[in-house]
Amino acid sequence: MKRKVISLMMATAMSLSLLAGCTSGSAPATSGEGSGDANTAAAAQSEDNSGSGEAAAEGVTEISVYRCSFNVANPDSAQVQKVQDAINEYIADKIPVKIKLTDIGSGEYTEKANLALANKEINLLWTASWEGTIGTNDLVPQNAVYDLTDIVPGSTLYGSMAEGQWEAAKYDGKIFFVPVYKDNVEGYDFMFRQDLIDQFGWDITTVKELKDLEPMLADAKDAGLKYPFLTQKTAMFYRWYIDSFDFFTADAGANFVAVDRSKDEVVDTITTPEYLEFCTLMAEWAEKGYISEDDVTKTTNDQTTQTQDWAVTWWTDIPVNDEADARYGQDVTMQPATDRWAHSTSALGSCYCVTANSTEAQAKACVDFLGLLYTDSKLADMYTFGIEGEDFTYDANGQVEQTSEKYNHSMWESANATIVTPLANEPANKAELYDAFNGGANTSCAAGFRFDKSPVEDKYAACANVAGEYGFALENGGVAVADVEATIAAYQAALDEAGYQDVLAEFQNQYNAWKASK
Repeated sequence: MKRKVISLMMATAMSLSLLAGCTSGSAPATSGEGSGDANTAAAAQSEDNSGSGEAAAEGVTEISVYRCSFNVANPDSAQVQKVQDAINEYIADKIPVKIKLTDIGSGEYTEKANLALANKEINLLWTASWEGTIGTNDLVPQNAVYDLTDIVPGSTLYGSMAEGQWEAAKYDGKIFFVPVYKDNVEGYDFMFRQDLIDQFGWDITTVKELKDLEPMLADAKDAGLKYPFLTQKTAMFYRWYIDSFDFFTADAGANFVAVDRSKDEVVDTITTPEYLEFCTLMAEWAEKGYISEDDVTKTTNDQTTQTQDWAVTWWTDIPVNDEADARYGQDVTMQPATDRWAHSTSALGSCYCVTANSTEAQAKACVDFLGLLYTDSKLADMYTFGIEGEDFTYDANGQVEQTSEKYNHSMWESANATIVTPLANEPANKAELYDAFNGGANTSCAAGFRFDKSPVEDKYAACANVAGEYGFALENGGVAVADVEATIAAYQAALDEAGYQDVLAEFQNQYNAWKASK
């Protein structure tokens, strides 16, 4: 176990070094002020951008698109090529754009996309506020994204969503990211396998908080399930305690700081009673056999939820939770675990960005492609589901049935809920349900605040490294119950040695200044 955790720490360090490579290799983002100068600079920056090849044909701009595959662990390159060719054939008489599509399995996406970004091989990149290394909070400070503020307004893309979505997705007042219109608020559910609910007669409505799961986890363990409680190799404190704290970094690896909602103050979460309570419970569950060391050592993967090896796990609440049935290939049922919250990064839970190495022509081509993707149902379905008749079919109601193990994406990481055809097991009025869902959330006291970590960037990175060493194990049951308090104390001491008090003070100063300016 200790050897596996050490290996995990080494892998984390390697990931951080890759980000450094991206930092040194990526050109700075263009400025939204004075588009002529910005576009000239962007063109100069991308002279060596041979990987994306601007002119595919006379008058046609080629763009390199990188996206993450969550439903297929190892995307079939031949089928991805087929989908790419079909898309290019379809859009040829609609926009002067040609795409080069790259699908990467989620287990390798961060590393491979980061390398491609450093090598200037990408023009249009899928990302998210919660992604590591290439997440929204990494890309902007590293000047790795193109400022679209002067390009998007007035475009087909801009008109595809309400203006409020663009405002919510702005970063430092600028349009760096194009949100996928989906569940643009954040909340979490407990997810149960329905066959186990039926088998054991569980009344899941009695589950209001984590500790209420114990009788069900005991049943699952007695039945011989490998993962009674599947954490999905995620440090979950920042999700399960979202009603108490706004973890505005949107970073599971940096949940050592948050706004306490009851106090409207930035606090050190590691010293809170809530953190001790959570880590102790996870340790107890691990000792009882409810949590497997496979989650601690990251042996589980994004396809583990498609097996019958688990009983209960987490789910990000969405308007149509039945979507999970198709994603996981089995009937699953949700029970609310938290409220829903609108905050600074909730609109960026799935989005696209144009890379800073792109030329003006490539940036405009990316906007044109997204504009068509967000307004043309046939293109959106092709991009999401693949080739009709091979990867999916339409049923008698005109809804989608996915049939492929080679190409399979979900709406939330593809295109807008208003334009992607609903799955066969989803309501036909899915778009209306998303509008209602997003409108019914609580608004965080910290909504609109973004932390600028540049004054303490090195210390913040060092603290995140410490969190990977201590926090991940604590939050996944990797520490014995008897050692939890001592490990938390060691965690805090290691954070302080890495410069945490300076990071915390910077958070507090920026947040207080932001509140005073409101």
